[in-house]
Amino acid sequence: MPAYSDITNALDALAATGFEMNTAWEKAHHLAQTHEGVRAYDALHAFCHRIENDLSNAAYWDRRAGTAFGENGHTAELASLRDFLRTA
Repeated sequence: MPAYSDITNALDALAATGFEMNTAWEKAHHLAQTHEGVRAYDALHAFCHRIENDLSNAAYWDRRAGTAFGENGHTAELASLRDFLRTA
């Protein structure tokens, strides 16, 4: 099984539901919380809070992850996260 397949699955679900606050978001957020301190999961956590439009919280998790993918919208951030996971 590829590394971070759980994050990839969460990202797929978020995209499939249009980056809305819903069950997919809740599952992705919970996943990120259960792996706090791991850069890839912290980047997912930042993405979740950007979807929520809680930008200060997203910035906190970006700092923890060493990422800043949210400048060009959710679709661009999704692509950046996928690239990040390939090297994380």
